[in-house]
Amino acid sequence: MALKVAFQMDPIDRIDIRGDSTFALLLEAQSRGHDIFYYTPQNLALRNDELMAHGHTLSVEDKRGDHYKLTDPRTVDLGDLDVVQLRQDPPFDMSYITTTHLLERIHPETFVVNDPAHVRNAPEKVFVLDFLDLMPPTMVTRSLDDVKAFRAEHKDIVIKPLYGNGGEAVFRLKQDDTNLASLVELFQLMLREPFMVQQYRSEVRAGDRRIILVDGEIAGAINRVPAKDETRSNMHIGGTPTPVELTARDHEICDRLGPELKKRGLIFVGIDVIGDYLTEINVTSPTGIREVKQFGGNDIAAMIWDVVEARVSG
Repeated sequence: MALKVAFQMDPIDRIDIRGDSTFALLLEAQSRGHDIFYYTPQNLALRNDELMAHGHTLSVEDKRGDHYKLTDPRTVDLGDLDVVQLRQDPPFDMSYITTTHLLERIHPETFVVNDPAHVRNAPEKVFVLDFLDLMPPTMVTRSLDDVKAFRAEHKDIVIKPLYGNGGEAVFRLKQDDTNLASLVELFQLMLREPFMVQQYRSEVRAGDRRIILVDGEIAGAINRVPAKDETRSNMHIGGTPTPVELTARDHEICDRLGPELKKRGLIFVGIDVIGDYLTEINVTSPTGIREVKQFGGNDIAAMIWDVVEARVSG
């Protein structure tokens, strides 16, 4: 079934297609004969009751340096399309939140993936707090005294922005690190919202598992091993992807999350697990599907489009 599909995403000329999940979704959409309309978030506009986007027809090729072609510049009413893929990366700021409010006006008549209202209500480091019993010891605060007390109890901690992404501004503070007060002061100056503090889990040296769920079911996983001189395991800052077998604990975590993800219309989700602990639930712009396929796992882009097509035709 050929669909009229829009991709709301970051500038396509800047993506690294080798590990970009949005590009994998584009390739699969094209292979299925879907008509692809591309636009960036700043080109979204509401005119009376019509949600308009200024963009282009897009074709793609899995060829570095020559991976896309834009034609037929035009403005479309997104309400006339079948599907919108909400795929721009965070930061999860007011600009991002505003696009979810706008897209909510056309969903589900135009099927938005993931559901924009639930994307807005499920930022990576906030939604996960619904499952505190699956997480390492965690605190959300702006108080230096709180952070000092937390480190005194747990000895080795990590501090990170509540609405950050991609491992940005994630700091490890050991028990004897004298930078704690200065770092908290910096966070207080730079951020209006609280930040997250967690017990550091040494198991991260063996890797941080990215498990991908499609419509609430496990679709695949990779392990991301941090560089020797890094705390963070994110691939775009030097983490190395490796194949991984899921543990009984991984399945337990996914069994807990799956029904809630499905209920919320969160079709494409990536969760992060270190050791036995859930650390994040990524719903805004999850990654990892190209790496799963490269290691011989499922074609997750195809699985996602199977679900989307079934919902639209149903």
